[in-house]
Amino acid sequence: MLPEDRLRQITDRFEYLEAQLNAGAAPGDIARISRDYAGLKPVVSQIAAWRQLVADIAEAEAMLSDPEMRDLAEEELPRLRAALPGAEAALQLALLPKDEADARPAMIEIRPGTGGEEAALFAGDLLRMYTRYAEARGWRLEVVDLQETELGGVKEVTARIEGDGVFARLKFESGVHRVQRVPETESGGRIHTSAATVAVLPVAEEVDIDIPAADIRIDTMRASGAGGQHVNTTDSAVRITHQPTGIVVTSSEKSQHRNREIAMGVLRARLYDLERQKAADAMAADRKAQVGTGDRSERIRTYNFPQGRVTDHRINLTLYKLDQVMAGDLDEVIDALVADAQARQLAAMDG
Repeated sequence: MLPEDRLRQITDRFEYLEAQLNAGAAPGDIARISRDYAGLKPVVSQIAAWRQLVADIAEAEAMLSDPEMRDLAEEELPRLRAALPGAEAALQLALLPKDEADARPAMIEIRPGTGGEEAALFAGDLLRMYTRYAEARGWRLEVVDLQETELGGVKEVTARIEGDGVFARLKFESGVHRVQRVPETESGGRIHTSAATVAVLPVAEEVDIDIPAADIRIDTMRASGAGGQHVNTTDSAVRITHQPTGIVVTSSEKSQHRNREIAMGVLRARLYDLERQKAADAMAADRKAQVGTGDRSERIRTYNFPQGRVTDHRINLTLYKLDQVMAGDLDEVIDALVADAQARQLAAMDG
């Protein structure tokens, strides 16, 4: 049985937000109201569809007592009743608690793990995979800091991705990605196992995270090093150290002003992620860990090149389409992770 009181609260809230927008909200409130309104709109649509179906069933059942309408009612009722479970399931999904960060842009950070140069090359492969996935979904990906190895691998990369539902889709990518393949540098044809870590952080605004000036130290330096993004340029690179946490971020674009802006954005995202992790840990203290917690210490996926296989260990999903996945075709994997997370939420609500 769906909670009618909750449905009424949602529709009342939606109508209130709609009235505020139509009346002309204060400039400072428009963005927040519009975001809340857009988030509720699909839920209200599902509520309306379910209510209409329930009303149609009640009307058809009432028609059974009318001799002239009985045949029509008996023809319609099986179809209407068969549609009801699907409508209820869709509404239950729409009513699941939303992650406030789902609609935000994301920062993605990729670093090589165990495996030396092969791990750095794999980190570069992951960057290309996410770049192609972003292009396929019409998102905008901007690399804000890139440090490469002499052989073209990635020592560390940070990118900002903007678009519709970026964090909602990519948050499941946080963790250890393992690769099994024969490295180009391996003459004996032996399969090596190496890894890279991926961290996906929701972008935080200044209003989300207050960073007192006294808490940070800003250093400027020359971007340098083998394969660096801007070798032998002016002293424009910026390093910001957040002294309370020890978090260090860098940016090495050509503009020092732009570097400060980028580095502060990355720092806000990391601090915001820390706050989210603390809240999630507190909520999950008495529950088993769930998909989507963003635990970067856990091996989440294996890319096996000799077998052309991709396995996501969290949901025991194996696909023999490695080439397509590495080319950015990630939807089948991410759709399965989203469905699993929703099923766990529904089970928790039923419990």
